[in-house]
Order: sequence, then C-alpha cells, then structure tokens
Amino acid sequence: MTDTLPAPEHAPAAEADALRRMLRDMLVIRRFEEKAAEAYAHGKIGGFCHLYIGQEAVAVGAMAALRKDDYVLTSYREHGQALARGVSARAVMAELYGKATGSSGGKGGSMHIFDAATNFLGGHAIVGGHIPLVTGVAFAIKYREGDQVALGFFGEAAVNNGAFHEALNMAAVWRLPAIYICENNRYGMGTALERASAIYDVAQRACSYDMPAEVVDGMDVLAVRDAVARAVKRGRERYVPTLLEIRTYRFMGHSMSDPIHGHYRTKDEVEQAKAKDPIHTFADRLKADGMLDDDRWQTMEAEVADEVDDAVRFADESPDPAPEALTSDVYRDGSS
Repeated sequence: MTDTLPAPEHAPAAEADALRRMLRDMLVIRRFEEKAAEAYAHGKIGGFCHLYIGQEAVAVGAMAALRKDDYVLTSYREHGQALARGVSARAVMAELYGKATGSSGGKGGSMHIFDAATNFLGGHAIVGGHIPLVTGVAFAIKYREGDQVALGFFGEAAVNNGAFHEALNMAAVWRLPAIYICENNRYGMGTALERASAIYDVAQRACSYDMPAEVVDGMDVLAVRDAVARAVKRGRERYVPTLLEIRTYRFMGHSMSDPIHGHYRTKDEVEQAKAKDPIHTFADRLKADGMLDDDRWQTMEAEVADEVDDAVRFADESPDPAPEALTSDVYRDGSS
C-alpha cells in the first residue's frame, strides 16, 4: 500500500478532486462491465467479450500518470482501459454492440476498441502481437524528438512470446520512451498461480540489458499511479524504457464463454481476493481521510449508473453499419 493520504486540511482541493475522479473512473468501469455482461447474456453482444472487473485500479492508475498526447496500446481486455483513457461509455458500448456509432464504426467489436482522438491505439486480439507496436511508437516519438511516452498493457501469458523479449530488448538498446505493463491477473488461460506470479523473475532474467523494472500492487490505484509516474518521468526526460509487473486479480472468468470462477480456481479464492476490491478499499481510504462522505459516494454511484444506462440506450438505438461500410476505412468521426 502507498503512504496514508494527506490529511484533509493539508490536501489541495485539486488533489482531492483528482482522487475522487479516479474513484469515479474505477466505478464507471465496474458498472460498465456489469452491463456488458448482461448485454452479452441477452445476445446483444456477439463474439468474445473479456471483462475487466477487479482490475480497474491498473487502468485508472496508469492513465492518471499520462498526458493527453501520450500513446496507449493494449490487448483484448481493453474496455476499461479505453474508458479510463477518455473514450466515452457511449462509443465503447456501441462498439461492443457492433453499431455504426461505435469507436471503430462497429467493425472492431469487443477486442478492437480504437480511438485516434485520445491516442488510444487499439485493443489487439493476438496475444503479445501489439508489444512490438509499443516499441515502434516509442521509436517514432524519439525519432521526432518528442517527449511523449508509449504505454502498452499485456497479460502475463504474453511473456511466453518471443516478441515480448525482442521488443523489450530493442527498446533498451535504442533507449526508447516505452512503458511495458504486464497485468498479472494470476491466470494466463489456466496458467498455474505459482508460474504466473514468477513472471517478474522470468522477465528480469531474460532482460539482462539495462531496463528499470518494478513489481506493483495492482489493487492499489495510487501505487499504480506512482509507479507509472516514475516510469513516465524516465521516459520523458531520458528516453529510458520501463517494465512494470502489476499484480492484480480479475473477479470474473477469462471471458464470457468461461464460467464465472473458471475451472481452475475456487469460489473461496475469488471471495478472498474481493477483500482487496480496489474500488471499495480506495473509497474507504478517501472516507477515512475526509475526502469522501456517504452522501457524495451515493451521488457518485447514481451518476455513474445513469451514465452507463445512457450508454446502453445509445447502443440499443444506434444504427447498424451500412453494407458499404464493410469495405470502407471511414470511422464514426468521419476520419479515415
């Protein structure tokens, strides 16, 4: 856990507002994903659908340390990351529904959320396939002498791919402003916990080159924010890449085709992990430090529920893509 939050009388109003926004962002992701699960069960969402429930602190903490002109790439479990980055709940839900108003014009679906306006360069379905793209974006930043960073999320199973080691090796040798975030949610498609939790050690042995690496508590949104902020500072000021293993836990199965607890873990294990629910523990910390009270919390919950309900209505009422859109490269905002 990070240090105790500043006492209310010493916490600047802007900081308190920022912390409450982080809590709200996590709550939006949680309620959005719950609604997505309902829509999938009712046949409104087709194909695969990988939920982010339990991992909210990773996306929100990481995005809180970025600027708007930084770049984000990720894997297929990306609804929450897109929302945290600033893609609207309407655009993400409509994309899950395959509607023309979706972030990718209804042509990407759950695993391919993309939004150029927020520099969210997509969810990628091929495991580990986007990690070299993170390196490529970071190379472009340095080539243009910019001070942005390229941040990429991936699961622990992606570390088994050669592209992971090759991409990190190139970033280290070329000194690129890349941040590689391994979201270790303990089970890479059934990977045993003992193996999955050793990702950091494996990566450290493989990455014999000079690259800062750190293990972070992914159930603590401030620990994530601070670790990413340190990585961002290295990338902006010295073009130094960073590897972060952020240990988290998803409360749902691997995808909506998977039983809620999966075949590889017990209900007791999941319930034990929920004792560290990142939303409730952070809300309790804000309350303890005088930055949140029950009335404000209830108001926040009501506002978030309305926002997500609005996204569902918007997706329901939005048109399907026109047949000619199948061969078009035009997206919802008219850009190509």
